[in-house]
Amino acid sequence: MTSLGNLINTTATQGNPIDALRTFIEKEGNHEKAKQIDKMRFVGYVLDLGYETAKIITSDPYKLAVGGIPRGSFLIMTPISAGNSPPHFTLLRVTGVSPTPLSSQVQQTYFELHKKSMPELDVWTQSELQWGALDCEVLGMFYADPTNMQHLSFSGDVNNVVSAHRYKVFAPDEALLTLIVNGTVKIEQQYVIGTLRTMECGLSSNGGVPGIPVRVSMKDFKGCRTAMFGKTRLGKSNVVKLIAQGMLEATKSDNGVGQIIFDINGEYANDNPQDGNKSIRSAYEQRCQVYALVTRTGTPSKPLRLNFYEQPESCIEILASMLDQDNKSSNYIRSFSSVKLPSIESIASLQEGEKTRPIRKIQMYWAILKKAGFLADEQRLKAKGLVSRNTKHFDPHFNQALRTAAYQAVRQSAPPSEPQSLDDLVAELDVIAQFRRDDTNNPALMSSGNKPMFDADDGALLDFLSPSTGSGPTTLRSYMAFHAANAGDFISEILDLLDKGKTVILDLGNATDGVRRYFSDMISKSVFSHQEKKFVSNSLGDNYVQLYFEEAHNLFPPDSKDLTGVYARFAKEGAKFHIGMVYSTQSPSTINRELLAQTENFFVAHLSSQDETRSLSRVQIAFAGIEDDILRAKTPGYMRMLTLSNRFVIPMQALKFEAVATLGA
Repeated sequence: MTSLGNLINTTATQGNPIDALRTFIEKEGNHEKAKQIDKMRFVGYVLDLGYETAKIITSDPYKLAVGGIPRGSFLIMTPISAGNSPPHFTLLRVTGVSPTPLSSQVQQTYFELHKKSMPELDVWTQSELQWGALDCEVLGMFYADPTNMQHLSFSGDVNNVVSAHRYKVFAPDEALLTLIVNGTVKIEQQYVIGTLRTMECGLSSNGGVPGIPVRVSMKDFKGCRTAMFGKTRLGKSNVVKLIAQGMLEATKSDNGVGQIIFDINGEYANDNPQDGNKSIRSAYEQRCQVYALVTRTGTPSKPLRLNFYEQPESCIEILASMLDQDNKSSNYIRSFSSVKLPSIESIASLQEGEKTRPIRKIQMYWAILKKAGFLADEQRLKAKGLVSRNTKHFDPHFNQALRTAAYQAVRQSAPPSEPQSLDDLVAELDVIAQFRRDDTNNPALMSSGNKPMFDADDGALLDFLSPSTGSGPTTLRSYMAFHAANAGDFISEILDLLDKGKTVILDLGNATDGVRRYFSDMISKSVFSHQEKKFVSNSLGDNYVQLYFEEAHNLFPPDSKDLTGVYARFAKEGAKFHIGMVYSTQSPSTINRELLAQTENFFVAHLSSQDETRSLSRVQIAFAGIEDDILRAKTPGYMRMLTLSNRFVIPMQALKFEAVATLGA
């Protein structure tokens, strides 16, 4: 009857990867009968077994025959007699060495029993010195799905735990390791990203299994969040390139995924011959478009520029960061750098009587830019609504008493008509600034409510426009390279490229953190709004957008309470709008916990702090138990990987990015 049951199971699971277990067990049985210890994958028996942990007894010859059993390696546990049950095995991960014999009388009995039941060895090999025990974590069970015997299933628990002496433990061979590593990965759009590597040490005995390809499905990254953690120079950027390459290969035929890479070091847009590194751009020239702040020799690109006039609230902060970076710290420069300006959109929502003062602040800022030499499209600025409602002039709406007193004191003349251009505005504000500085107590500088006409921010802007000493606006001329009067059109270009499945690389090398943040914010908001509109109109289809962020701690700080900003919305709503993102940083603790909790895919290189590994395992329980391995291993490209398809962490050596790749190779 047993033979008939085995025959039925064998027939039912043909074509299922789990059938490799039957072949493996048959081969092991033959080696045992022939006493070919050096060819066996058998490592021992179970001493103690629970739902979460197991302890096994083993001996040196068996460990040597399988090439060693390093911490973190995979073992499989199978029943000594499976009867008529469908093929299955329990997956174990080695966590450490256990003392033997164990104190429990039952475990002592098992220990002595298993020593006697081991396949026969020579007298010296049976010595007490060569026996030992290993602690293992029970990761779950692979089995043929009872409802569909052609389908491989994995559960994070085990269906039953019987007496420990009824199990054998093996080191899996190549076929079973391939099943363990890749068996649950979605079959669509598979891509080889690395090879299995269970330990950092490169030494292995002759019985070691050769490198097993580690596959990922690019479907696991579409619309999902992927984290890259690890100290610098340990391969995070290389894995990012591999993911971007995998997505390009997976969408060759349908162009269903547009990608945008915020390249803060220029390594995705530009080749680095010194390191032998190719860029994504050079590998896929026909499918990539680079936008660069600074044109680089050998890299075709379009200009990426700011319009300092049209985003005053963020651009004045960018100017402040540039001034600070260049150590320009005169008193009047520090005062200018501390000014906060309203956004043009926020002014539009104010009542008419409340608009004059905030509009005047922006006009003072515009006058500074104009005096510094920043080109302006005055018709575009007038269309923003920050000009005289009736005449469309750049009128700051000073009262007649102030204008008369100022021009009389400074120019010894009557005031001209209201400013009609930015040049007129600069001339008027120069007069007002000098008048304010020379005669601070003049009654004309008080409003009708007997309050000062200018607040502290107004004063800082006027002092910068027309300082008593110093260069004033000329200080800003070195930043004109970041400005274009017609900037803003590139947003619609980028969105169109993303819709066509292109990869857009923003080369932000040599930019300040402020400039990078500005572009990240502006483009991220535009992408989110664009995808949201498609969702509302039911036109998303199978089109996705993937965003790649480096130095992610600047965008997702751990103490952020902002749940409405674009990055928080990426974390919460990105999947719904087909927006995925890959974010890289050195430390898990520097990332917002809400984002970490929503992250599906992880690639973790060496971390140097126990606090960091604890932070990681608290937010993703699959990393519990391998913290010490992450702390010790420092080899570049040696990663612990967890994706949407994986139920447990896979240790792997990432491939080095090359210009040519084949999906599923």
